[in-house]
Amino acid sequence: MRRSSESGSGLLGSPRRKSSPSRGHISEMLHALPHTSAGFRCLVIFLVCIILVYIASTSFGFSTKNSMGSMARSKVQDNEESGPDAMYHMRQRISTLEDELESLKHSLLATAGETKNFDDVKYRNEETRKRILVTGGAGFVGSHLVDKLMRDGHEVIALDNYFTGRRKNVEHWIGHPNFELVHHDVVMPYFVEVDQIYHLASPASPPHYMYNPVKTIKTNTLGTINMLGLAKRVKATVLLASTSEIYGDPEVHPQPETYWGHVNTIGPRSCYDEGKRVAESLMVAYNKQEKVNIRIARIFNTFGSRMHMNDGRVVSNFIIQAIQGKPITIYGNGEQTRSFQYVDDLVDGLIALMNSNYSMPVNLGNPEEYTIKQFAEVIRDLVESKSEIVMKDAVEDDPKQRKPNITVAAQKIGWKPKISMRDGLMKTIDYFRDEIQKNKKRSIRDDEI
Repeated sequence: MRRSSESGSGLLGSPRRKSSPSRGHISEMLHALPHTSAGFRCLVIFLVCIILVYIASTSFGFSTKNSMGSMARSKVQDNEESGPDAMYHMRQRISTLEDELESLKHSLLATAGETKNFDDVKYRNEETRKRILVTGGAGFVGSHLVDKLMRDGHEVIALDNYFTGRRKNVEHWIGHPNFELVHHDVVMPYFVEVDQIYHLASPASPPHYMYNPVKTIKTNTLGTINMLGLAKRVKATVLLASTSEIYGDPEVHPQPETYWGHVNTIGPRSCYDEGKRVAESLMVAYNKQEKVNIRIARIFNTFGSRMHMNDGRVVSNFIIQAIQGKPITIYGNGEQTRSFQYVDDLVDGLIALMNSNYSMPVNLGNPEEYTIKQFAEVIRDLVESKSEIVMKDAVEDDPKQRKPNITVAAQKIGWKPKISMRDGLMKTIDYFRDEIQKNKKRSIRDDEI
């Protein structure tokens, strides 16, 4: 930092020498910092405050001695010998603090430059750029949807209570002028001006939604009412992320949107199944009575990066067990069937549905159907694991078969999945390998500490 070469009278009548940094000089240095991070700026300001307090307190001490010279001349004379040395040491300490502050500034700027490299974002003018709210925006599917909308040039508000969502899923967008992350629970009303609302907020894996069934029901009922009320007030289009679980244990195969379902209303999964069925009813009621523009997506089994390692879903369980060489556990005889889609395909489907003019339910899933045993074998082969497959007791109300009929999606919104299950699984396996390796490194560091 450049130091002033101008001289002054000095404290205690000392001879002319380089003066200490003024508040103006420090202010200039602060304004030189770019507004990259409030945290960085606060840290620098804190250090500057320490310097200013030190200068003020020291100056006060010396000026007090100087003003009392007429009353205690002998004491001032005693200080004349030690004064220059004290001033020299004070300036040396200030100079050291200046150098450390300058070094810290460069270090923080370098760090900021490394962490604030955003993905390319499409330019949109005010007419084509939308302001979009994504509830559950820090979750597995929500964070991928946020990525797609941000890259497409829209302004996005990601709202999440972090029950299953994680800040790290969207932290790469924090600081971007088009992005806002809000910690909020949709059970409570939320007010904002938006053009579109993607209502994804809800735990979606059995261990998570059965952990607090009352809260699951509240999220899917009160949360949906709050989002519909918001959509009504600001005249936004709202999309509900519903589920294939509304079909229950289906008696029709594959399941079309016209099938009413076969659900146990008091079973362990009913908090989620019935919660989503009520949410769909609320959507249609607001559409008919309040003329709210609605979209309903019935989402089938989805997998991909950012899934919780302990969410209890088939894909994450099988992959982690295979990577770690543990037995792959199947609940039941393994003959129940499932259809799995990769998360990128789902995100494309959600956006296509939102931007369509179709307000009835739409199945979004991959029609590739496998038995659970076949699925376990595919994952074991892709991982190149030697894990054995172990059968355990069946789970209550576990559907016997699940496969979407996606004719409506193809005809009404022009969507069908593009990524095969095997290709999606390879990407997901790589993701879980990285996560397991990171966890090992963290565990080693914790042990060393």
